[in-house]
Formats: sequence, C-alpha cells, structure tokens
Amino acid sequence: MVYAVVGGWLALAALVVAAWRRMGQDRRWRVAVLLFVLGFSLLHQLLFATATEDAYVSFRYAQNIADGNGPVFTMGDRSETYANFLWLVVIALPRGAFGAEVPTAAMILSCAAALGCVLTAYFLANRIAALGLPEGVEPRRAIGVAAALLTAGANGLAVYGLSGTELPMFSLLVLCVAYAVVAGRPVVAGVLVASAVMTRPEGLVLAVVGAVWLVSAAARGRHTWWAPVGFVLGALVFLVPWTAWRVTYYDRFVPAAELPSGPDWPYLGGFALAHLGFLVPAAVVAGLVAARGRSVEARSALWLLLALAIGHAGIVLFFEKDPGLSWRLLVPVPPLLAVAAVAGCGILTPAPRPGAVSRAVPAVAAALTGIAVAVSVFSPEVLERVRAWRTQGAQLAEVGDWLARYLPPGSVVSAGSPGLLASRAGSKVLVVGLDAERSTVAVPGRSGYASRQDCADDLPAWYRVATFRRIGTPFWISVYPRADDASQLVDELDRAPDFHYVSCP
Repeated sequence: MVYAVVGGWLALAALVVAAWRRMGQDRRWRVAVLLFVLGFSLLHQLLFATATEDAYVSFRYAQNIADGNGPVFTMGDRSETYANFLWLVVIALPRGAFGAEVPTAAMILSCAAALGCVLTAYFLANRIAALGLPEGVEPRRAIGVAAALLTAGANGLAVYGLSGTELPMFSLLVLCVAYAVVAGRPVVAGVLVASAVMTRPEGLVLAVVGAVWLVSAAARGRHTWWAPVGFVLGALVFLVPWTAWRVTYYDRFVPAAELPSGPDWPYLGGFALAHLGFLVPAAVVAGLVAARGRSVEARSALWLLLALAIGHAGIVLFFEKDPGLSWRLLVPVPPLLAVAAVAGCGILTPAPRPGAVSRAVPAVAAALTGIAVAVSVFSPEVLERVRAWRTQGAQLAEVGDWLARYLPPGSVVSAGSPGLLASRAGSKVLVVGLDAERSTVAVPGRSGYASRQDCADDLPAWYRVATFRRIGTPFWISVYPRADDASQLVDELDRAPDFHYVSCP
C-alpha cells in the first residue's frame, strides 16, 4: 500500500502540473483531475484504515441510541463520557433506518467526510481567490485543485478518514463554516457552527472567531449588522435545545473533563515539525498578502482561515489532553493552512499576462503534497504508530474474546480501553471504564500485551493481580480480579487454551 500511495502521488503530481493550463480553461479537465485527487485521497486513507479506541466507544454509544437505549455506554448509567454527540446520532441513523452495522456505517461516513474536506477545500480556495480579482477578470478556478491536492495529502485527515471517528466530519464542518462566512451566509454559518460544537468542543473556537470576524466586518461597513445577529441566532436555534436536553438528561451543564496540567509544547512542536509543508507556505503567503494584497475582502477572508487555525491549535494546546494518534485533535489545522496558502497565491497573482502559464503553484503544491506523503510513510508518529495501534487493537480484541468466554455471566470488567473490549464482549460481560468500583475484574492496560510479566499491584486493595502468559508467544497480560473471588476467577480464566496463569514470584 505504501508503494501504491507514493505511485499515486507521482502520477497525480505529473497530471496536475501538465494539465494546469487546460484545467484553467476547461471545466471538464478540472472535474477529471478532481476525481483523480479524490482517488488519491481514498488511497491515502486506505494506507491507515484503523479504527481507534475512541471510535469503539462511539460505536457503543451509537448502538445504544439506535437500539432505543439512549446515549449511554452502559444501560442504566447516564454518564456523558463522549464529546461528539452529533457524530453519535449520524452513525446511529443507518442502523436505525436500515439495520446497518454501526462500525461499517461509521467508517464509510468518516471516509465520505474526509473526501468532502478535499472538495470543500477546492471551492473555498476558489472563492477566496476570486475576491482578490479586479473587476472583469475571469477567475482562475484551477487554483482550487492545488488546495484540494494539498488537503488530500494532509496525513492527519488520512489517518482518521477510515477510522470511524468524528474528526473528518468536524474538519468538514470547519471548512464549511469558513465558506459560509466568506460567501456572506451568516445564518447558514451559525447553523454549521452549532453542528460543529455538537461534534467537538473545539467548535467553540469557530463560534468565537466567526462572530468576531462578522462584527469587525460590520463595523467597517462591509455588510450590515444583521450578519453577526443572524450568525448568533442560527447557532442558538440548535445549541439552546441541545444544552437544555443535556442538562435534563445528564444532570450537569458542563461535561466532566480532566484539564491538562499545562500547555504541551512538545506536542505542538512535533506537530509543527511534521507539518512544515503546510505551516511555512501559509506563513509566507500571509506575509506577502499583508504587504501586497490588493483586495480588503480577500485579505480578510485569509485572516479568517489563519485565525481559525491558530485558535484551534491554541485551545487544544492549553485546554485538552490528546493521547491519540497523529496529533488527533489538530486534524482540521492542515486543511485550513492548505486553503490559506493556495488562496493567498491567487490573491497575489490575480491576473497573469495573456498567454502566460505559470506552473509554479501546481509544482509547489505537488511537491508539498509529496512531503506530506513522506511524513505519512516515514514519521514514527504516523504510520508506525498506526500500525502499532492496529497490533494492540488485535491483541485487545483477543483479550475481550477471552474474558467474554470464560468469565461468569454478568461479570463487570473495568477496562482502560472499554470501547474495544466491549465490542468483543457482547452481552454476557458488562464492560465499563476505569472509574468503576467493585468490578469483577479490572484490565487497566490500554496497549494490548506486555513483553514481560508485570506483577505491579498498584490498584485499590479490593483487587489482586493475576498474570497470564499468551500461549505460543512471548507476551503477557495482567488482570486484576476482585479479591474475594480471585481464586475462582483465576481458575475460570485459566481454562482457556490460549492463556496460562503464572503466579507472581
């Protein structure tokens, strides 16, 4: 698959550069090349195609919604341990309407949202570049193809495209909000902002930045004061009833969350280093537009994208913990920077000389996409970590099957990865999070098997540690049965032919 992605990039890069002039003149060429870009984006996603623990938690909630049990992980326990309400509803709909499997529907929908990001980047870049055109000049719509190509190369979007998580849909909503604001559709932008807030808490950045941008534009006379008012009303139409329902259903206004102890600067530094191909062009183009940009509206739209990217990165850095793969919570930032960089090029060079065909933009976009693909393939924080998680997920699935088969019916498992274990345990065993007291067995590990026996007994006093060797492998798993039933539970688990109990020294 690595060779297919690299080969796809080489072929697409050559096509975009060679067909640049035709794309600017013929809509059919643009459509054809865009289809190739979408195909490359799908290929890039297939390189990873791994559902994460967050996805399995969402699958469990969505399953309960579709089955009429409400948005709960465990029936009878109204705990709001999710932050992606709208995504849960979206992936529950196919099961409720057609009986489709939730994981399959979620992966298809997240992939479709990632492809939607590629298309929206095309339209948004063209829209902003058109704002910088002198009157009577024909728009250069091929500019949008370069933005779509860069977005297809964004490795964060590719990692989560087939993951079944809400991140591609949230990224799509971010780009759509920017498009609606730039296009002068404040009510639509408000509705989309409400959707984004119900999908991820970082959507609050969209609300604040969008409102400030519209108020500033109204104060400068670029549109009426109805725009910010319509924006707020469009958002409140959905946010007010949703908030009222949450307070009623979960009996709390703000979800319980653990804030980080401080900004995670190494996290941001690693992200910046891996995404220099997006950060540097956006910063350079922004500086040039500030010095030479001709259109106030175009420059303002460019600042909107940059403000959204900076605001989103800021709220993640200061207020959220991200233990996920490939800078999970920063997935929307590279597409925003890609559109800003390409659209800025369109603002700087709105009217080329007659007969001149500059291939600098497609050549640079293709080269930067190649750098992004190289990061996907070679960075230890991307493909290597995804493969490690895929292995760990397969191991946790084995553990879930083992517990479900050999624990007594009705047992309660307190797990560090409850979503994945619950997906395999079925109805015989109840899987809950690590905060559950007096569970039958605790499995705190989040990373599958260990390479050595681990007899650490740092759980509460009502648990005992029991270590099992995975037969035929050098791997171990530590579980913590309840103290008063430890002997019986260990004997039950030791009946499995694939796991052998080994007492701690």
